[in-house]
Amino acid sequence: MGEKRRGTRPVGRRAVLIGGGAAVVGGAVLARDELRRAWYRVPGVEKDRVEGELDHAGAEWTAASRANWRYADRPDDFTIDRVVIHVVQGDYPTALKVFKDPGHGAATHYVVRKDGHVAQMIRELDVAFHAGDRGMNERSVGIEHEGFVDRPQDFTDAMYASSARLTAGICARYGIPVDREHVIGHVEVEGTDHTDPGPHWDWDRYMKLVRDAAAGGPRTSAS
Repeated sequence: MGEKRRGTRPVGRRAVLIGGGAAVVGGAVLARDELRRAWYRVPGVEKDRVEGELDHAGAEWTAASRANWRYADRPDDFTIDRVVIHVVQGDYPTALKVFKDPGHGAATHYVVRKDGHVAQMIRELDVAFHAGDRGMNERSVGIEHEGFVDRPQDFTDAMYASSARLTAGICARYGIPVDREHVIGHVEVEGTDHTDPGPHWDWDRYMKLVRDAAAGGPRTSAS
């Protein structure tokens, strides 16, 4: 037992009631705020979605299987502060095919073709299963690229330029710094066993293109 302090006044019942009331009100506000962010997780409830709505101007919408991503309300429920660069180890049609397969268990938000064409498969506000780490999935946007990690010729000028514009737009939308701490390769995700985008991905070139695209001004959502 500690020594009784002199000169202290007992806490009155009114103060307890007021303090308790403030706690209840504060708790109610927090609960309401949490409910506002999470209402769509209630069984049978889904947020309204517009079929084919895009986040990147010029992309083509082609939906990934619902089994390969989950509903969210980013950045309200999860902060987006990373872009993860992938290489598919295959061609563009293969990437779309596997991401549409509910048994695959993974998909990225975007796929970039060698000629620079971009497919959007998952909305940025939703969580794609792409990084092999739940926390990174929740905080990042994933971009897949057609090609193989051991074939530098697969990384064309058109692919680099198109992907850089896409990444610059994502960074602008969410205030992500354009640097290598925030734009990373799949291989850099902690705990991953993947090696992409591999040794032939030219990071210096790519980041310069991203910075140049970002300097052109923020790119807004196409929706």
